Amino acid sequence: MDFAARKDALETRRLALAGHLREVEHALDAPMPKDWEDRSSERQGDEVLETLGLNEMEELRRIDAALARLVEGTYGYCQICGDQIAEKRLDLLPATPFCSGCTA
Repeated sequence: MDFAARKDALETRRLALAGHLREVEHALDAPMPKDWEDRSSERQGDEVLETLGLNEMEELRRIDAALARLVEGTYGYCQICGDQIAEKRLDLLPATPFCSGCTA
């Protein structure tokens, strides 16, 4: 397994998420329109941004944990059973801490 490539991919995704989270935070901090209908529409958009932000923060936590496992030398091994996680699974979910058997 190419750990350097995995680390680069995780760090690249982390940077992209952090940048997008700053944009979401900025958008959520924008003043609300004075018009009631516009404000209602804006609030609906804010709810979507909040949900997106929460999901991205969770992904950041998973990436940070995966980067920590890389440093510890446990990356690529299931945190439940200890078996090696399939490369194809790591290709799809590079931050996953579990093998497909323990996820089910």
